[in-house]
Amino acid sequence: MGIPRTVAAIASLFCSLASFAASADDDYPSRPITLTHGFGAGGNADAISRIVGDGLSRRLGKPVIVEARPGAGGNLASDRAAKAAPDGYTLIMLTGGHAVSAAMYKALPFDPVEDFQMVSTVVLFPFVVAVKSSHRFQTLADLIAEAKAKPDTLTYSSVGVGSTQHLVGELLSSMAGIRMIHVPYKGGGGPINDLLGGQIDILIDTLTITAPQLAAGAIRGLGVTSEKPWFSIPGVPPVAATVPGYEVRSWLGIATSKSVPQPVVDKLNRELRAVLEMPDIKDKLRAMGNDVRTGSPDDMRSMISSEISRWRRVIDAAGIPRQ
Repeated sequence: MGIPRTVAAIASLFCSLASFAASADDDYPSRPITLTHGFGAGGNADAISRIVGDGLSRRLGKPVIVEARPGAGGNLASDRAAKAAPDGYTLIMLTGGHAVSAAMYKALPFDPVEDFQMVSTVVLFPFVVAVKSSHRFQTLADLIAEAKAKPDTLTYSSVGVGSTQHLVGELLSSMAGIRMIHVPYKGGGGPINDLLGGQIDILIDTLTITAPQLAAGAIRGLGVTSEKPWFSIPGVPPVAATVPGYEVRSWLGIATSKSVPQPVVDKLNRELRAVLEMPDIKDKLRAMGNDVRTGSPDDMRSMISSEISRWRRVIDAAGIPRQ
């Protein structure tokens, strides 16, 4: 008699768990979702968050509110998302800077892997090294030659200390044997506005920021950080053509706080992947120069862990001081 009762109890438990899973999936979301990011309005993370947020809102039937919380290279927003209630109503658009910060900072108020439940990557993309179109530099070789002749005089932008743009510039300096002055911003349109206004010499930024200005002839692309020419700006040569072995590609992906119920994570992953196959969403992201790329939560977690290790090796090899 004991065994049948045990079997019945186990069966009842499995039924309860299945019922809970179905309920968590069916009931979510029942109210608006916040999709936060750690950079300024109008920047790459903001633009892509708004496109993806619009698609998610249509798929999920609830508003997805994009919230910019710039500061500390994206870490202020990451800290808030890591400490949010584990209910799936606070999402974050993580950027490649998330892995860079984990490598660059001696300590962070959150664990960049264990304090997050990953959902899926969204896009991959390179960066562009550019100057104002009227600038005296015609090529990256011109920039390197002057930086060698006059160290610590040329200025380059990033979207914050410890951001990927920052490390793009530091890695370029290290591999080219030059010294430049880093000027951090909070993201958004600040760097491009100051480049066009003559306040900084060199812009290092995403295609979201640079591509429209390249098309308008306002800036000159000296190099793209992908190994080969990028599909959306084929006229800009790779940095590697001048600095052999140089390559940086970054990414964006959505995560939430740890301990969010698995059925909710599964639903978010499923719906996000569907959003990124919607023709209007995919076309907008590709028009901005992004390679749309999705995957499982485990894929994203493994990628971030690998990126952290990679950037640590780069930082160590380049002798870049940790913050």
